Amino acid sequence: MPRWRLPTCASAALAAAGLLLSGCANPSVGSANDDPTKPVTLKFWHGWAAPGEVEAVNASIERFERLHPHIKVESTGNVTDATINQALRAGGDKAPDVVSSFTTNNVGQYCDSGMWVDLDPFLRKTGIDKREVFPKTLLDYTRYQGNQCALPLLADAYGMYYNKDAFKEAGIERPPRTMSEFKRAAKKLTVRSGKDSYERVGYMPNFRLYQGSPDRLFAQWGPRYFDAEGNARLAEEPATYDFLKTSRQLADAQGGFDDLEKFRLTFGDEMSNQNAFLTGKLAMHLDGEWRGLMLDEAKADFDWGVAPLPVPDDQQDTYGRGFITGTVAGIAHSSKHQNAAWELVRFLTTNTDQVVDFANDIHNVPSTYAALKSPRLDADPRFRTFFRILESKHSKALPPSTNGGAYVVSLQDFSYSFEAGHVSDLRAGLRKLDEQIDSDTLQSKS
Repeated sequence: MPRWRLPTCASAALAAAGLLLSGCANPSVGSANDDPTKPVTLKFWHGWAAPGEVEAVNASIERFERLHPHIKVESTGNVTDATINQALRAGGDKAPDVVSSFTTNNVGQYCDSGMWVDLDPFLRKTGIDKREVFPKTLLDYTRYQGNQCALPLLADAYGMYYNKDAFKEAGIERPPRTMSEFKRAAKKLTVRSGKDSYERVGYMPNFRLYQGSPDRLFAQWGPRYFDAEGNARLAEEPATYDFLKTSRQLADAQGGFDDLEKFRLTFGDEMSNQNAFLTGKLAMHLDGEWRGLMLDEAKADFDWGVAPLPVPDDQQDTYGRGFITGTVAGIAHSSKHQNAAWELVRFLTTNTDQVVDFANDIHNVPSTYAALKSPRLDADPRFRTFFRILESKHSKALPPSTNGGAYVVSLQDFSYSFEAGHVSDLRAGLRKLDEQIDSDTLQSKS
């Protein structure tokens, strides 16, 4: 008997394992009143644009439609968050039913505004215990103040790629695990070609480099951005000072910001075959799991490995952590087919085989416990390093905020000034940063 014709719904045990049956939704979940067993066409908007990624999305939809022959899905890719937000505000028949975003720090806006519906009623009525299905860090960035308006749709974990040949040449036996080891290794791996030029740097701490946005490395300190009332507290957070000082020490150990910045400007595009790690200009590099596939496709001419990024010396027990983000999926508040839309969201985010197939296809990290344990996953041990980073209880994601990613942009701007030596009083500067973040938050609510 086909799975969508089974007479009873999946048990809690099946839900916990991620082995969810796709056709047993209650026809009246939450406040929605459409009948998901009736023929319907859903509009699904997403941000994937690369040909291989779009092909993987379309394959996912085909699998869904085989399980739900009465539900057709019209997929539109390469859609930005801004376009989605405009469509949801306008509503109407042209607006999407199911939406996805690559920007997890916008979830606070989606939940707080009500543009994405709360999924907890759908989860409860279909017997899914989200805490048993999804890692905690992923749940943290898909909800805001108790509103679970999104679910994880694959994840991105950040770690450290390192050039094994360069390590061997420098006499370094293993990747650094603490910030002190990190600084020593970076200095040892740096090769000058002249007074103010380089052949290679050990690690480029510059916040403008590729994925080097300050929030990525800052996650290694496990910082708290906001207090219980939602006020910015970076000036009160001891980790902020240690993080920024460590980034400066990393630069100083390799010649200083000015020389490193000149070298950075010689780097090729991040997504091209002139990527600085691929061309050997970087011995250690912060990046996400997708970089491994690109290195393989480009046939890198050196041996490389992956390890978690180092952690502060006084937090050695947290080694293995990393920065986590990912894609999120939800249901538009304006959709007239929310129960049918839930069937698609549920399939994409909780069906183990689907999550595994999609993760393998686009080389992202699976977003459910069951998928992470699947023997069908890519067996490359370097790729699996990112699975362990995702599952670490110490890994961190950016906290959702009602002003979306504005606070991250403010942190970036401040960090650019700090690394260039334009911040004379760090404490005063961080207090002004907190004031700016709080002011932006108030404006977003007005």
